Amino acid sequence: MRMALGISYNGQAYCGWQSQPSVRTVQDALEAALGRFATHPVSTLCAGRTDARVHGLMQVVHFDTPLDRPAASWVRGTNGFLPADIAVQWAQAVPDSFHARASALARRYAYVLLQSPVRPSVESGRVGWVCHRLDHDAMQQAADYLVGEHDFSAFRASTCQAPSPVKTLRRIGISCRGQSPPHPALGWSPCYWRFEFVANAFLHHMIRNIMGCLVAIGQGRQSPQWMQQLLRARSRAAAAPTFAPDGLYFLGPVYAAGWGLPERTVAFDGWP
Repeated sequence: MRMALGISYNGQAYCGWQSQPSVRTVQDALEAALGRFATHPVSTLCAGRTDARVHGLMQVVHFDTPLDRPAASWVRGTNGFLPADIAVQWAQAVPDSFHARASALARRYAYVLLQSPVRPSVESGRVGWVCHRLDHDAMQQAADYLVGEHDFSAFRASTCQAPSPVKTLRRIGISCRGQSPPHPALGWSPCYWRFEFVANAFLHHMIRNIMGCLVAIGQGRQSPQWMQQLLRARSRAAAAPTFAPDGLYFLGPVYAAGWGLPERTVAFDGWP
C-alpha cells in the first residue's frame, strides 16, 4: 500500500532535506526511523526539497510498504524513532496514483523576519534579522511586480537544476505582527515580519534571493520599481545577495481536495 505522511522539522541541525553522503539530512533521519518501525527499508519521495537550516511545517512524503497498519500507528511508531526536532504530524493511506511531488498543485513558504535593534536570541536560527525599519508599502508594491508567470532568472541560484526559470508566483503577502513598545533609543517598535509565498514551484534559493531584494527596498536602498527591472534583466548578478535561511519555513504543498489530505497541521498554525 502507499502511505502519505505530513512531517514537521526544525532544520537548524540539518544539511537540508535530501539525502546526501556523510552529512546529516532530514530525509535520512526519517527513512531510518521508518525502516526501524516498519522492519524493512523505506524510501520516501517529498513534495519539495528544503535547503540547509530551512524548516518544514508540513512537508509531505509518500512511500510504498507491504504493511497494513493503522494511520495512528505510523505516526506514533515512527515518532518513537525520530530525533526531537522532527515529528510525523499525520499519516494517511493514499491511492497508488498519488505522488507527493507530482500531485502538488502549488507550494507554500513563509519567511519570518525580526526587525529589532538587538539580534535574536531565543529565536536564533528560527528567524531572519534586520536592525533597521522596513517600509511595508514599498515592499508590497515591489512584491506585486513578481506575481504571475515570469522568468525568475534574477532570483535563481547558479546551482539550480530546474529545467526552466519560468514559474508562476500566485501570491506574496507581507504583514507585521507582535509590535512591542517603541525602543527608547530608536523611537520605533521592534516587530516580526511575515512574508508568505505561494507558487506552482520555486527555483533553488528563489525565496531567499527575493527576500534580499525586498529587504533592500524596505530599507529604502532601492525603489519598488527596481524589482521590475530585475525581472527584465534576468541576471542574478543584478539582484541583492541571498538572504539567510534561518527564517524560511516550508508551509507545505497544496493538493486537490479529492486526495483528502490535511491542509494544515498544529505546527503550521502555531509557529511562525
